[in-house]
Amino acid sequence: MSCRASYSTTSSRLFTLGKISPVLSVVYPLQEVGEAARLVQTNQHTGKVGVLCMTPKEGMGVTDHALR
Repeated sequence: MSCRASYSTTSSRLFTLGKISPVLSVVYPLQEVGEAARLVQTNQHTGKVGVLCMTPKEGMGVTDHALR
């Protein structure tokens, strides 16, 4: 197994176990989804870019972590 494959397997396992989680760097309302996509396209983000869908504010999404 290559070093890269080993890293991928280890990080996947840690993510599955809940030991690490992705970093949410910015959240956009649905009306600004184009700007969110542009941020990702131009690689100007650090971490994940969120878009609020069907909710007026953060924290109202899926609360059951098994479903995430």
